[in-house]
Amino acid sequence: MKLYIYEHCPFCVKARMIFGLKNIPIELKVLANDDEATPIGMVGKKMAPILQKDDGGYMPESMDIVHFVDTHYASPLVTGPVNPLIGKWLEENHAAAYPLVLPRNVNGRFEEFATPAARSYFINKKEAASGGFEELMSRTPGLVKKVSQQLRDLEPLIQQSNACNGELSDDDFHLFARLRSLTIVAGLEWPARVAGYRDNMANQTQVNLLTSVAQ
Repeated sequence: MKLYIYEHCPFCVKARMIFGLKNIPIELKVLANDDEATPIGMVGKKMAPILQKDDGGYMPESMDIVHFVDTHYASPLVTGPVNPLIGKWLEENHAAAYPLVLPRNVNGRFEEFATPAARSYFINKKEAASGGFEELMSRTPGLVKKVSQQLRDLEPLIQQSNACNGELSDDDFHLFARLRSLTIVAGLEWPARVAGYRDNMANQTQVNLLTSVAQ
């Protein structure tokens, strides 16, 4: 199997996680951010992740990939219930996390931005939708303070370092993907329980954190 991804993409992280959790070999193929033809040729639109299955067919959508792999390869692991409070936290965190992470992604030395054309493609698309990156970066002090408080609010919701609700669930894919994205932001204050969960999930899923390129 092959998994077509962007390295910075949290949706791609979700799909990558299940292969690490189940120790299933997967070939990762990083798409250039300005490559529209390849994903359109596979699934009809520009998107990632895309799984090329053993039968040669293609599957998009991160959680569809997670559930397909979990149910078709060995015994299911993702069997726990979700916690609405995790979903609420993710929803509330998004408004502060997104403008912090977005402008930093393009400077993160990710393979999808290896060419000037790919980098410009990303900047032009995202600035048109979310505002100038320079302005977003200027908001860093207030947003770092807000997200640090939100991480403190998250701490009592983490039941175990290997499963936020005590048993692996869809919440772990959504939550770890968000926390991994936030590791590109320098200066955040990580409570011990949240940091422990973040680090343990990175180890279990074999998905690297972004602390080496934090800005």
